[in-house]
Amino acid sequence: MESEASALGSIRRLLFAGMRRMTGFEFGNERKNRQGSLCACSQLAKVANEEGSVSSLVWIWEVLVTNMNTKLRGERFEIALGDKLFPPQLSVIPKPPDMLYGIGNPDALVPGLAIIGARKATPYGIGCARRFARIAAEKGVVIISGGARGCDSEAHKAAVEVGGQTVVVLGGGCDKPYPAEHLGMFQRVIDTGGAILSENPWETPPLPFMFRLRNRIIAGLSNAVLIVEAGLPSGTFSTADEALDVGRDVLVVPGSITSETSLGANRLLLQGAMPVVDDESFEEALFRACGALMRPGEMQALAQEVHPLIAAAQAEPMSMESLRELAVGYFGEERAYAKLMELLVEAESCGHIARRPDGRWGPIVPWA
Repeated sequence: MESEASALGSIRRLLFAGMRRMTGFEFGNERKNRQGSLCACSQLAKVANEEGSVSSLVWIWEVLVTNMNTKLRGERFEIALGDKLFPPQLSVIPKPPDMLYGIGNPDALVPGLAIIGARKATPYGIGCARRFARIAAEKGVVIISGGARGCDSEAHKAAVEVGGQTVVVLGGGCDKPYPAEHLGMFQRVIDTGGAILSENPWETPPLPFMFRLRNRIIAGLSNAVLIVEAGLPSGTFSTADEALDVGRDVLVVPGSITSETSLGANRLLLQGAMPVVDDESFEEALFRACGALMRPGEMQALAQEVHPLIAAAQAEPMSMESLRELAVGYFGEERAYAKLMELLVEAESCGHIARRPDGRWGPIVPWA
């Protein structure tokens, strides 16, 4: 009887461990447990645990696996290299994917900002990921990342929360999303106009080597890569390398020199990455990399009503310093530069002004 009880205990421990790895829920920790059907499974498993029946536990395991095989809902697309819908920025990277498999909105596959960082993220890393993802998404920039635990997933969530678009690039196929506990987040990405993407066929299971390969897609889809937290060693280095190989900007949020989770990020800064030290430096880097810093509705409003700053540049060419001095009067010292950048790029997009070779902004001179 004692050996039988010991064997029963071993089986139960193995099953519980498997459940935790697949779903992220823990018995007795309802705040961490996922909602809906998996939460119901955890309640059933709790009952089976109390009964002590191995057959009950196996049955719960089968129900759990069935739940985890639920496919993401949304429009499905397959885009081959060379197809007119294939993202042009991705076709020029070394070893571009032969095929893209996706669920959601293929129009979201435009040049954007990749935000990556540590899986075992600190509150500092999570806060930075959310902060800068929110700023970029509010300005219409697509957020690209890998959907991993930690900084990646927080960047996706922040983009969705402000109504922005975000793209999740998976290691395995789209019908085998990993990590499984992010299934709900992946569905929200799709439902809010983003996309889940992979170079691997639908049912391909995620294997370790695939995550390193998908990093080139994250870098290739982006105009810039922002690293918010990285230790040593760190998988984020491979994405930074891929970004540099294709001429993308690498932005890094510095961290404490005493923090192990920032050793990699600080090392990248030492090697020449662009530091992001506050909102203004981030918006400046975002302007250089992505250009558009306002939503389409804001662009239309600007086209209909020219701001006095733009009117001044239309009257005669003005230097950035002169325009910034005027902007302080409208927006205050703290926000002057960022708001000026927004006005300039959108006014240029609308055809109100143009930047001259000497760096001044002025009226567009029509061809004779």
